[in-house]
Amino acid sequence: MAHLQFDKAVTDMTRIDGPLQNAPMARWQRKAQETLLRVHPSDNGVSSPLKARPMTTRTPGKNCRTPSRAKTPSKNAMTPGNEGSSKETKTPKTTPGKHLTGKTPNKKLAVTPGKQQDRFIPNRLTTNQDMSHFALLNVRGEEEEEEGGASAEYQQQLSDAMRLGQAGSRKILSFKNKCSVNNQPNNLNVLYCTGKVSAASATSRHIPSKPENILDAPVVLNDYYLHTLDWSSTNIVAAALGTDVYLWNATDSTIQLLTSVEASDYIASVAWITDGSFLGVGLSDGGVQIWDVNQAKLLRTMTGHAGRVGCLDWNAYILSSGSRTGAIHHHDVRVGTHHVGTLANHSQEVCGLRWSPDGQFLASGANDNTVNVWDATLTMEASPLHTFTEHQAAIKAISWCPWQTQLLATGGGTSDRHIRFWNTNTGTCVKTVDTQSQVCSVLWSKEHREIVSGHGYAMNQLSLWKYPAMTKVTDLIGHSGRILNLCMSPDGQTVASIAADETIRLWKCFAADKKEKKVKTATKTTGSTSGLSMTCIR
Repeated sequence: MAHLQFDKAVTDMTRIDGPLQNAPMARWQRKAQETLLRVHPSDNGVSSPLKARPMTTRTPGKNCRTPSRAKTPSKNAMTPGNEGSSKETKTPKTTPGKHLTGKTPNKKLAVTPGKQQDRFIPNRLTTNQDMSHFALLNVRGEEEEEEGGASAEYQQQLSDAMRLGQAGSRKILSFKNKCSVNNQPNNLNVLYCTGKVSAASATSRHIPSKPENILDAPVVLNDYYLHTLDWSSTNIVAAALGTDVYLWNATDSTIQLLTSVEASDYIASVAWITDGSFLGVGLSDGGVQIWDVNQAKLLRTMTGHAGRVGCLDWNAYILSSGSRTGAIHHHDVRVGTHHVGTLANHSQEVCGLRWSPDGQFLASGANDNTVNVWDATLTMEASPLHTFTEHQAAIKAISWCPWQTQLLATGGGTSDRHIRFWNTNTGTCVKTVDTQSQVCSVLWSKEHREIVSGHGYAMNQLSLWKYPAMTKVTDLIGHSGRILNLCMSPDGQTVASIAADETIRLWKCFAADKKEKKVKTATKTTGSTSGLSMTCIR
């Protein structure tokens, strides 16, 4: 038996899986003891296992700013003072500030999501580092305020301008991802938006894509420089078809042949006086005729031009005519000596001529790629007030804004394709839009604050634009040839277009808005223009 006891004693002395005797304290035990001494200085440095145990696995309290770095001892570690005990030490449940006694916590602890962050460790991606740095440097007592310093209101405005917000109302540390702001796009997916996308507001009116009426216009001259269509204030459309001038009454759809010229000549332009009682007719031989449409009678023929008269426009009793030679003549139709002035600043054919609504300015466009603005208050033979040379082609489309008398719109030909807007008071171009096709005519809609333009190749369409943004509203497609002229009905709702396909189409693109304006019971209407009827006005 003695040798067995000796072997047992040797084995006990050489075994290494038993507890160490008189071994130095572990690091976590020393940290726990030092913390306990700081919290309870009255213990006089006496270590107590019951007080040190909670510190080994303590969870930082709500007032703790920095998480503890001490590691939690394993379940098999021995508690100081109980080295001979074979029981495993369990992690206590209690936390500082609460009772030290309690049951063993549940082993099924909540797992922190891997893509988020620890509940007590801020997420650096969502934490506002700049704001925290600013808040640390901006802390100062009231006694450090300088006299006459910035007020609280100024500081708040400065913070708002720097997008810092109010420091007291925002959290510095972020323990979870911030909620997405409404309508804020997600950078990870350009097709995703956190907010509900609002549907585009529909237009307040319906714009028909088809014409209300189609009139046959045979033998119309496919000439860009001529003005062969005009609509009077008495609701009568005048159309120049080769050697003839026809009148179409939009009220009762009646057709009347007004005049014809010899086969060697042709009608180059037509223009109604403001009250619709007289019609000016420009001829290919340079003459200008005045017709009384009520009696179908030729009143007079005025001569003076050396070339064809491709454009006409009225200013009260003054009829202005532009010719192929580049000269503009003013005719006073009340007197026998009708020629009262000449404007000669264009070097090529005048193809656009328009008086402003107030009668103060005359705008002219020509094949020399220039636009001239003339002041009517000066002499009839003065130099132009402004000359615009930005267009790169002939300017036929000229129109004054009805609600801004100083605003002028001009459109260029195939080599230019731009609509330009001019301030005639300052002589500057205020806006330009590229239409991608030849501009043949431009009209304004006063009620809808829109513009309709007629175009040539390749679509031969009417385009509606919202002014002043000049965003396209829609395209009206139907003509198979380029549009030559546009004119508007007296009520401003219907636009007539004559094109090289020998048709006149009526488009009701500016119908009255029922939401903003009540329908007026006018005695004059645009006539019966229902259906796609094919009517010959010849």
